[in-house]
Amino acid sequence: MPDFLSEPYMQRALLAAIILGPMCGLLGVFVTARRMAFFSETIAHSALTGVALGFLVGFDEPTLPVLLVCCVLAVAMLWLKEHSALLTDTIMAVLLSSSVATGVLLLKFQPNRWADLDKYLFGDILSVSWDDVRIAAVVALVVVIVVFRYLNPLTLLATNEDLAHVSGVRVRPLNYAFVLLVTLTVALGVRLVGIVLVTSLVVIPAATARGFATNLRQHLVLGTLLGLVGASGGVVLGYPLDFPTGPTITLTLAALFVVSLVYSRARRRRASSPLPVPQP
Repeated sequence: MPDFLSEPYMQRALLAAIILGPMCGLLGVFVTARRMAFFSETIAHSALTGVALGFLVGFDEPTLPVLLVCCVLAVAMLWLKEHSALLTDTIMAVLLSSSVATGVLLLKFQPNRWADLDKYLFGDILSVSWDDVRIAAVVALVVVIVVFRYLNPLTLLATNEDLAHVSGVRVRPLNYAFVLLVTLTVALGVRLVGIVLVTSLVVIPAATARGFATNLRQHLVLGTLLGLVGASGGVVLGYPLDFPTGPTITLTLAALFVVSLVYSRARRRRASSPLPVPQP
């Protein structure tokens, strides 16, 4: 085992990556299928308000305020979608800009905490506590149970929401449950790669897996594995190279995505190439 992995903070960081990476990859399959990448971006930026609010009320590590604010914003997003004539992307844009503005305004009352903001913007997984790891483990367990318990309804919902409703799926409760799971996952992912980059942890593993997979089962398995490889690989690579961990995780995932593009392009070429004509 490398010497740096004997350090307690590295062990916590690697364990957090092992928990959150696969969870983000798994949910990312459904997020990308439902074209909700901008949703995860909106939730990520609302974490700034949670961070500022946590600092304001005295939290040293504002994980719980971040989770609370992100969940409130997610519910508000769904409520506005149901009770207004606005398009979804318009609602998200309004809430994203408003939440960022609120966070910056709240930080004005905590001028001595601006220096701490950097690790939330760009991630600082090396500073996670055992409490953060425990929260991540609980959320991951809930995500796994819900996804595999409602795999067929979630798949149908991702394919065609109207068809899911006609087929007897309780669309509204399942939508709220799914959105809250994604919200909790994104909020926790902020500690890994930061507010600016957390969407990469959700979207890139699923997008990469799409280049390798030929069916939904493969897509789910590969998305989960790629999330694990990208998150843990970024932690392991970042320390000895003296790179910031959040960007290293994102670039590791991006490198895997490039490999999948090359592979899928080669596979399409093989599939489209004409079969050799047997010579008489």
